[in-house]
Amino acid sequence: MSFVKIQNLRVSYGQLKAVRGISFEIPQGEVFGFIGPNGAGKSTTIKVLATLIRPNAGVVKIGGISVPDNPMKIRRMIGYMPDYFGTYEDLTAAEYLHFFAAAYQLPRADRERAIGDVLTLTDLNHKADAAVDSLSRGMKQRLGLARVLLHDPDLLLLDEPASGLDPRARIEVRELLKALKAMGKTIIISSHILHELAQFCTRIGIVEAGKLVTEGSLDDIYKQLGLLQVIHVQVLNLDDSMIARIRGLPGVESADPQADRVAIRMRASETGAEVLLEDMMRAGCRIRMFQPEAMDMETAFMKLTEGKTA
Repeated sequence: MSFVKIQNLRVSYGQLKAVRGISFEIPQGEVFGFIGPNGAGKSTTIKVLATLIRPNAGVVKIGGISVPDNPMKIRRMIGYMPDYFGTYEDLTAAEYLHFFAAAYQLPRADRERAIGDVLTLTDLNHKADAAVDSLSRGMKQRLGLARVLLHDPDLLLLDEPASGLDPRARIEVRELLKALKAMGKTIIISSHILHELAQFCTRIGIVEAGKLVTEGSLDDIYKQLGLLQVIHVQVLNLDDSMIARIRGLPGVESADPQADRVAIRMRASETGAEVLLEDMMRAGCRIRMFQPEAMDMETAFMKLTEGKTA
């Protein structure tokens, strides 16, 4: 059963149609990557789920509850982190979290434990007494995640959480998101840093000009595009006849012998790397190394979109 359901969502700002009939569903515990250029409608869709914008048309439900009709109930179920969020810079990190724990109406007896838990999870224990103003941008992003986790929400809505971060801070946020995924949180995360989303999202939705261009698992999208995947293989008994046999295997586009390996290009739409491995062993290959290259999310994005905005 889908935990998040969006059906034919439409949102306009005056004459501008920001979202034009987007539909998708997300099962509980999945991480959905929302990808698209600036102005494509990602943030607007997330703001609808966060109860900040009322849609012009469409069905929007979280846990079977209508978002537009039950905003207060929905706010207890979600944690929303915009790309730029306000911090109260005269407060320490712990005071900042205490303020929001009170706003979330956490019982006083539970606040210290909840704050301690989120500080530990986001690796900010050593900064509990530091002024928010003194934190780096990466630490402020982690503090923002700590804030939205205080009330243990079922759904996290993260709009460009790695925006403007240096490489080290981006890695820290990515590892934190992987930990949240392992905890079973349902997460919607928007970004245009495609290869990073590909590492931990279970599903991807590519949006352009207010419409969903495609949606599915990464494998589904690669198969839809017919992208080629390169696999590097070391074959101990490689000779001309074995090369010919490899080239004849299902899905193989080419097999090029190199210094110490064979570079096999295969069509993702026909078979997977695991099937190729089985086929090669069946064909008599003695394999020392079998290393598929990560398929290129940037290529998928460019093939599916034309850089349009709403």
